Amino acid sequence: MWRPGELALIAVLLELSSQVKAIPPECDPNFILFQDEVNCMELLKRNRSAPGKQDCRGVWDDLNCWPPAVVGDVVSQPCPSFLHTAGRVFRNCTEQGWTEPYPPHEVACEYGFNDSLPFEAARSQRYFLYVRIMYSVGYAVSLASLTIAVTILCLFRRLHCTRNFVHIQLFLSFILRAALIFIRDCVLFSSEDHFHCGVYPVSCKLATALSNYCIMANYSWLLAEGHYLYSLVSLSLFSRRRHLWWYIIFGWGSPVVILTGWGCARYLYEDEGCWETKRREWIWWILRVPVLLFIIVNLLFFLFIIRILVAKLRTQEMPGNEFNHYRKLAKSSFLLVSLFGLHYILFAFLPHKGNDPSKEIWNFIELAFASTQGFVVAVLYCFLNAEVQNEVQRRWRRWRVRQLLQVEPRRLRGSMSQSGGAPTNVSLLNRRPTSPPTCLGLQE
Repeated sequence: MWRPGELALIAVLLELSSQVKAIPPECDPNFILFQDEVNCMELLKRNRSAPGKQDCRGVWDDLNCWPPAVVGDVVSQPCPSFLHTAGRVFRNCTEQGWTEPYPPHEVACEYGFNDSLPFEAARSQRYFLYVRIMYSVGYAVSLASLTIAVTILCLFRRLHCTRNFVHIQLFLSFILRAALIFIRDCVLFSSEDHFHCGVYPVSCKLATALSNYCIMANYSWLLAEGHYLYSLVSLSLFSRRRHLWWYIIFGWGSPVVILTGWGCARYLYEDEGCWETKRREWIWWILRVPVLLFIIVNLLFFLFIIRILVAKLRTQEMPGNEFNHYRKLAKSSFLLVSLFGLHYILFAFLPHKGNDPSKEIWNFIELAFASTQGFVVAVLYCFLNAEVQNEVQRRWRRWRVRQLLQVEPRRLRGSMSQSGGAPTNVSLLNRRPTSPPTCLGLQE
């Protein structure tokens, strides 16, 4: 059984070994113990001068302050304040003096000091290091691929249309999500000084709120993708330019409204930690219900799209190339919604509650999938897009032609200087005819 002096020594060693920067006094175990000792000495000094029988003298045992007592008294004290746990320890005053504290501090205060503590701490540290490296690589790949995709869609004018603009907004929502992860890790979790004593800064709560905003924006813009595709295949008579502004308001504005309600509920009813706790489940349903609605409505859109495409194919109202294009676009969007919807339901509605090893595997899979979602979006909506591939190839061919045109005059001048006359054969590079716009008539 651990003695009070040994527990105090462990607390001080833990504080010294984990200290990288200056820890706030209210979070410093050594400072808290020192203040408790000073207060105890002042209390005992006043009690010594007080009249009355004292069979057991007041004492500071390096963890608790025990006031004077008479034989037969049972004195209780709360757990040491630096542990930040509930519970009480007791001592009996006998003719031989104070008994040992009971139950032991590690039992009463639910603070298990045992021989496996250093091993478990090192194992957890290695696990979280591997997890952080894994999701950092995933978000880095997503961020790079999304940035390239946005650059391509913005750089090539032939790709400028409402549909690709909606793609860009979806890409930006995933870019914000990935960038926020790196900002959170660099700023908030570079040191754990603020989290030793349950003091959580506003910045960590803001980071959680912004993360939820980005997730909501991902699904709201996926819904915008589904509605715009539905409006294309149904030959909607509404102005697409007017639709675009409604998409912007809905895609970026609806998550703000939902998150405001969620933030107010968290602040009023569960302002704990970094707002990641789930003690009151109804608060999280403020976020879950809109996401579920986005997924369900999107699936309904795609069912309507499939029905319209099949009907137009049977009546031959749509050219074959255009039909294939819409079919591929609907296929990509349906895959994204189904994949992300399944991911959200599995990890948000079916949290794993098994033993520690299986829970670690479950969390690893969740973070691996979440960190690579942006890469999947960029691949399906940009890199595998036939229009983007054709435009990139066309630009590449144009660049090659320009390089050849710059090299050919040098060769001609070199042959003229060597032969002293004009060249007899000149190869002319015919210009390729200008290809039609690549957005299939969707240019604004």
